[in-house]
Amino acid sequence: MIEFVEESVCSFQIRCQKATESSILSIMDSVCVYCGSADHVGEAFYRSARQMGAILARRSQTLIYGGGRTGLMGALADGVLESGGQVIGVIVDSMNTPALAHPSLTRLEVTPSIHQRKARMYELADAYIALPGGFGTLDELFETLTWAQIGVHAKPVGLLNVDGYFDSLLVMLDRAEKEGFVFPEHRQNLLCASDPDMLLDAMNDHKPSVDAVKRWMRQG
Repeated sequence: MIEFVEESVCSFQIRCQKATESSILSIMDSVCVYCGSADHVGEAFYRSARQMGAILARRSQTLIYGGGRTGLMGALADGVLESGGQVIGVIVDSMNTPALAHPSLTRLEVTPSIHQRKARMYELADAYIALPGGFGTLDELFETLTWAQIGVHAKPVGLLNVDGYFDSLLVMLDRAEKEGFVFPEHRQNLLCASDPDMLLDAMNDHKPSVDAVKRWMRQG
């Protein structure tokens, strides 16, 4: 049994190494954006989402997102479409209604469950960005970071920190690193900026540590 476990760990590390090397060489042709769907939020958040969409279109980067028409999700998709860009929405079947689903996307995919929805968004994207949002946005962000931590992917992950929205979250993550709950290599994998172009440039240039996964697996 010990030999089987050891072999499994080694095989996992080899697979993670290959995923890391492949991701480092990838180009950000598509970007998955997580953000809120609530309607009654500040105008600054709507403007930032629409601006992010326009910039993705200008850079010829396809938007991958949750397929919604409300809140920042709708503003984001509209920003891309109004600028001539491509948008792929991935929505769960129970939310595929006229009130919730965006009607004008380049393509809308429907999944049976929320877990399949997140997996499909991950599969389609070369990079991930979180805009302001609530529980769902934070869930998607931290799942993506966790997958990077254990070597499932080495794609860049960023925060667009609109009006200081994520300031307290960043303080918490710094505390987690200080107390030893998060390794510095993994903390550095979350990039942050308040300007969309600066964030996308940083993500495009980011090179994750190929030793971070090995350290996590061995807790060294």
